[in-house]
Amino acid sequence: MDYHTIIGLAAGFCTTIAFLPQALKTWKTKSAKDLSLSMYSVFCTGIVLWLTYGIMIQDMPIILTNVVSMILASSILYFKLSFKE
Repeated sequence: MDYHTIIGLAAGFCTTIAFLPQALKTWKTKSAKDLSLSMYSVFCTGIVLWLTYGIMIQDMPIILTNVVSMILASSILYFKLSFKE
């Protein structure tokens, strides 16, 4: 593995894992009232586009980190749509 791939994976890990505390807090409290529906909708759309781009250029750091980001961000979006405040 070359250093470009390592840097890409490290950057993707940092930006992806940032969603974990929010996803856990939202799940535990069953409240998403303070979260922006439009922000998470646009963000999930962006992740799908990044994932598509990563697949097109066959870039593993982009693919892996965006798959995990999509799981975390879409779970928060799901909570926002599911939890009735």
